[in-house]
Amino acid sequence: MGIGRIRVIDLETTGSAPPAHGVCEIGWQDVVERDGAWQVDAARGALLIDPGRPIPAVTMAVHHITDADVAGAPFWAAAAPAILRPEGGVIALAAHRAAFEQRFCTPRLTGGAAWICTWKCALRLWPDSPSFSNQVLRYWRRPEGLVQALGLPAHRALPDAYVTAHHLRDMLNTAPLADLLAWSAEPGLLPRVPSGLAHSRHWHELDEAALRRLAKDRGEDVRFSAEMELRRRSGAGEAGGETAAAPPQAQGVLL
Repeated sequence: MGIGRIRVIDLETTGSAPPAHGVCEIGWQDVVERDGAWQVDAARGALLIDPGRPIPAVTMAVHHITDADVAGAPFWAAAAPAILRPEGGVIALAAHRAAFEQRFCTPRLTGGAAWICTWKCALRLWPDSPSFSNQVLRYWRRPEGLVQALGLPAHRALPDAYVTAHHLRDMLNTAPLADLLAWSAEPGLLPRVPSGLAHSRHWHELDEAALRRLAKDRGEDVRFSAEMELRRRSGAGEAGGETAAAPPQAQGVLL
């Protein structure tokens, strides 16, 4: 039986909205299953990409990739398939807040691969984290085996993919792969109300009127979380006994 592999992807880009913006770096880090346990593999890499347009100063200030760095680098459409669809295949691709990577890693480039969003899974598995960014989870959780130097500098594609892979490894060794995929396909189940008059309150603390207002919020994660609490109260929780909100002692502050 072959080794199961999930490839963690991280992108650095010129902005957030393709096709107006383009990729200027991709990093990848594999997580593999051996002898019934998931582990961070030695297979990792990064590649600079010519985004086909100047890199704005505001994004250079985040990742420090300059126009000179990407001069002569391959274009995204030519470079992406070999990375996103490696020889031997993958069970899934993964990223922290994967919706961003999916804007650029389209089904045409990935071959229609499934995605795991480690941000959405962290909301479910570690709801008492003080925040759910990749780097806060890194220092709050301190994953075993994470080499500090390999995870730096932050906001470069390979170090960020390397850090995300350690979160993913621990998620896969805690919950079934099927659950991670299912959670990733839904909006984020927020541990607490993220803003407004009810900021930082547990969903179970809100009255029904407040929940129904939030169930009409502009943010789909807020709507979903409010709806799930309403479902829990009505006794119509998710299959398998999943409820909309963790017990109060397990809730975290969403920053």
